[in-house]
Amino acid sequence: MASTAMTLTALALTGTAASAATTLDLSTPWPDGNFHTTTVTDFAEAVSAATEGRVNITIHSGGSMGFKGPELLAALRDGLVPMADVPTFQQIGEEPLMGINTVPFLLSSFDDLATMQKIAMPKYDEIAERNGVKFLYFVPWPTQYMHLKDPIESLDALKGQRIRAAEKGAADLANSLGASGVVMPWGEVVPALASGRLEGVLTSASSAVDGRFWEFMKISYRTAHTLSVEAIAISLDAWNGIDAADQEAILKLAAEKQAEYWEVAAADDAKSTATLEENGMQVVDVPAEMMTEMRSRAAEFIKEFETRVPESEPLIKEFLAETGRS
Repeated sequence: MASTAMTLTALALTGTAASAATTLDLSTPWPDGNFHTTTVTDFAEAVSAATEGRVNITIHSGGSMGFKGPELLAALRDGLVPMADVPTFQQIGEEPLMGINTVPFLLSSFDDLATMQKIAMPKYDEIAERNGVKFLYFVPWPTQYMHLKDPIESLDALKGQRIRAAEKGAADLANSLGASGVVMPWGEVVPALASGRLEGVLTSASSAVDGRFWEFMKISYRTAHTLSVEAIAISLDAWNGIDAADQEAILKLAAEKQAEYWEVAAADDAKSTATLEENGMQVVDVPAEMMTEMRSRAAEFIKEFETRVPESEPLIKEFLAETGRS
C-alpha cells in the first residue's frame, strides 16, 4: 500500500510539473540560416535550459506563421502570437519613433547604436507598455549596403533605378540619390529581383546571402547608411504567465545574450561579404567623392524626422551631443 501511495504521489507531481511547463511560439520573418534566426534559436535553447524545461520557445522562421515583418508588433499586441523577432525599423506605421535608428547617416557604427539605445530606451519601454509587450533584448543588423546589378561611376547612374528599402528612411535615401525607393517586405524581394521589378536593394550582406544576390547582382557598395535593429519581444499576457523566478532567469539570460549577439552581428558581416565575393560579386567602399555627395543629399533627413516625430528631437540632440556632433 505504501509503495502504491508513493507511486501515485510521484505521478501526481509529474503531472503537475508537466502542466506547469509553458510553450511559446516565436514568429520571425527571417529564414533558416540567417544569423537572427540562428541567434534566436540559441536563445530559445538557453531559456529551456535556464528554466529547467518550464519555459520552451518554438521558433517559426521565414514568416511561416503568416506574419510579415511590419505586422509583428501588432500581432503581439492583438494576441495573435506570444513572441516575435520584431524588425523595429518596420514598425513606424504603428510607432514612428522606432524609425530613429534608420534616419540616413545619423548612426554609423555599433558604438553609435549603443549610445542611441541607451538614450531611447525609456521611450522604447513606453512603446512596449502601450502595446502590451515586453522587449527582452535587441540585436542589430550588420553594416548596410547598396547592392546593384552593375557598378556606377556617379550617382547620376541611379536615376530611375528601382531600389528596394526595408523602411521609409532607406527609401527616402534612395529617392534623394535619384533612384526610386520601394518599401518592400523581405519575402517579396527575391521574386521582384527575378522578375526584373527591382534593379537594386538596400540591405545587409547577411540578407544578400539569404537572397543569393549573386544570381541577380554584380556589386555591393558599403554605404553604412543606417543601423537596423531587431527586438525579441513577448506579449505581456504570455510574460505574466511565467513564474517570477523563471522571469528573472530569462531577463538575466537576455542581457547576457544581447552582448553576445552583437558580436555575432559584427562577425556575420565579414562572413557574408566573403560569401558574396566567393560567388562573384564585388564588395567595395563607396568612393569618397560619391559618399560625400550621398551624405550631403541626406543631410535634410535628420531635421525632417524631428519634425515628423517631435518626441525624437530631444533624443537626437542628446545623441549628437554625446557623440560630439552637436
